[in-house]
Amino acid sequence: MTQPVNVGQDAIRIAGVSWSYPHADAPSLRELDLRVRPGEFVVLCGASGSGKSTALRLINGLVPHFHDDGVLTGTVTVAGIETTTAELDAIGELTGTVLQHPRRQFFTETAPEEIAFAMENFGLPPERIRERVSGAVAALAAGVPVGQCLRDLSGGQQQQVAIAAATAHVPGILVLDEPSSNLSADAVQRLVDTLAELKAAGTTIVVAEHRLRYLAGLADRIIVMRDGRADLSWTAAEFRAVPEEVLAREGLRGAVRASTAPELPATGASVRTAANEAQSGAAPDRGLALAGIRCRLGGRTVLAIERATFPAGAVTAIRGVNGAGKTTLARVVTGLQRSAGTVRLDGEVLTPAARQRASAIVMQDVQRQLFTDSVQAEIALAADAGLPPADVQDVLAALDLAPFAERHPLSLSGGQQQRLVVATVGVCGRRVVVFDEPSSGVDRRHLQSISDQIRRVAADGAVVLLISHDDDLLALAADRQLTLTPPKERR
Repeated sequence: MTQPVNVGQDAIRIAGVSWSYPHADAPSLRELDLRVRPGEFVVLCGASGSGKSTALRLINGLVPHFHDDGVLTGTVTVAGIETTTAELDAIGELTGTVLQHPRRQFFTETAPEEIAFAMENFGLPPERIRERVSGAVAALAAGVPVGQCLRDLSGGQQQQVAIAAATAHVPGILVLDEPSSNLSADAVQRLVDTLAELKAAGTTIVVAEHRLRYLAGLADRIIVMRDGRADLSWTAAEFRAVPEEVLAREGLRGAVRASTAPELPATGASVRTAANEAQSGAAPDRGLALAGIRCRLGGRTVLAIERATFPAGAVTAIRGVNGAGKTTLARVVTGLQRSAGTVRLDGEVLTPAARQRASAIVMQDVQRQLFTDSVQAEIALAADAGLPPADVQDVLAALDLAPFAERHPLSLSGGQQQRLVVATVGVCGRRVVVFDEPSSGVDRRHLQSISDQIRRVAADGAVVLLISHDDDLLALAADRQLTLTPPKERR
């Protein structure tokens, strides 16, 4: 049973809330009003930077308790308690949170420990903790090697553990920030099943999301955020009738049309972990060639590639379920991960150090790649030979970042940070460029601009690998594909 909300009481009440982060030029929320009924499933959508994630931080108390030097006006009530005066642990007992980048919310080493962590802190009886951990681990086992260290799991697998950990203490309210961003299609279906079970049990659920298709059968209400306000509100029935041109105008991904995976030709490969087993021909004169790649983590083989070739001037999509080895492949190619085998670029064998010098990568958690004190300085740093100021402005304008040129990168929204790192990779002039889930946190309009940047990097002659579960992005940007499946070897 979920922790109850009193009958007749709003589960969540946000009344006239404005919020400014420390040193921000403008408020992130402006007179936001939002009421969520007990057991209601609400989706917050809208353009990057519209205030969705900040609204979630109001609900779980991170605003203002964690960001305690910002400016807050208005009131926030969750399950009858005012979050500004309540202790953060009291709010935590009533709510569960899943962040967009789950590694930021982990406190332990393994999935069972992480699932138990919150319950132990809330003082639940040991026998109840053991029972709930056992059930959660059994449910995860279909898609997650639950005995592995959390840091060795893929981003999608970490996301699944985070959801299990956030719901183990059975909170009455669950908030999720872009929960599908790193999930493969099978993992998204498991997410849907989990959310449906929680909704049926009476849990109040608020999701901030750009990818709306998978939520079409779950949501009771869809709210479009704009400039820190709740600008539009649709019931589920109303949303299904919204014309495509309205969705496009609001920067929203289509919600009711079935997503069709793009049909891409297979790249030449002989890959023990790949679903497409086409034999490769000769290595390209210009491009990347892999041979005999073997990588083991935590005592298990996570990647095994006999041969694979990736031509220069083209975008190769790397596809596969969570845990298939996609990010490991990216780390091998860019010299960040030790492995057996050889990696050749234009016929020359590259050491890991040489791969690092020849390559660039957009990671899943882009905050780890931001180093300077302004957006335009981040672009200038990335350009090896330096870019003229006019060219820097052109890059910023292409990804709708020009208004934030003087802003500190860490003050941007998640989607804006994603676009900034895509921009830095686009100007760095490296021969091998990897984009690892570059569309997480990205709205419809900026999906096209990111696709344009990826295509431009390839057109400049780079070998481009695009790791993504986002069929919309793949349809726009990819030329060919390599599909991986998890290795069978577990020794």
